[in-house]
Amino acid sequence: MTYQPATRPTLYFIGVSTSKSSIMPVFPAWAQHLRLKDAVIKGIDFPLHADPAAYRAAVSFIKQDPLSLGALVTTHKIDLYAAAKDLFEETDAYASLMHETSCISKRGAKLICHAKDPISSGLTIDNFLPADHFARTGAELFSIGAGGSTIAHTWHLAQKKRGANRPSRIIVADRDRGRLDEIKRIHAAFAIDLPVDYVQVADAAGNDAILAGLKPHALVINATGLGKDAPGSPLTDAARFPDHAIAWDLNYRGDLVFLDQARAQAAARHLQIENGWTYFIHGWTQVIAEVFHIDIPTSGPGFEALSRIAADAAKG
Repeated sequence: MTYQPATRPTLYFIGVSTSKSSIMPVFPAWAQHLRLKDAVIKGIDFPLHADPAAYRAAVSFIKQDPLSLGALVTTHKIDLYAAAKDLFEETDAYASLMHETSCISKRGAKLICHAKDPISSGLTIDNFLPADHFARTGAELFSIGAGGSTIAHTWHLAQKKRGANRPSRIIVADRDRGRLDEIKRIHAAFAIDLPVDYVQVADAAGNDAILAGLKPHALVINATGLGKDAPGSPLTDAARFPDHAIAWDLNYRGDLVFLDQARAQAAARHLQIENGWTYFIHGWTQVIAEVFHIDIPTSGPGFEALSRIAADAAKG
């Protein structure tokens, strides 16, 4: 890929199919509202698990180009960190612990690596979870996919400061044993004191089997990217959600089969269903605040205004 020097202050979006994201029409509307003069957004697409040299080239370009101010990284967070971590002058505590890059910013001559998912994930979860959900119900957390998003929300929900309002058990499933070993290492660094099962599954039927063993009120998360970055769902159509479960898909666009499967059972099994739209808002506003060195509210009228602007812009 050939990179051209930016002619205006530029925020990059490093992903898989960035042109399809709602951020493309949303960012100009937000930039006007936030008075980010002349700022633009540009996508950089890589295939899943791209060549490390490709990640290094993108990070090196951003580092060296004056008007390339930073980036949001999705899907490639762990792979980009592994390939390019030595190119950063600073790495925040979350990124160092979680071995991922979700945000690239600059401060003076320094290129900085951030992991913003623990913040944006926590804000989103606390927005939709019923009050004292885990404390009241003893519910479990089942996260399908062992990537950066699962690292973030398991960190948030396992914090000791939450007291009794933590999952009674965490189950993380993935096809990739290496990813499971990595998240297990990170959880050990967190000193998580909750029961955690790391389950390697061969296919969606393996996830169905885990789902069938969950207690009522479980929080079930599609953190695989299936439905957006690749077609399908991590579950089969035969999967059965626990009664009163909360089904959260981190995706908000694409063919969201996981959510369709949950909706088909919603009435009979009293499910709460959440898509990734609020996660999208928090994820992007956290990065924009960092890259452009501005304050953006995470709740209240200011945040609600940004949410309305995004919804209107995304409609086209």
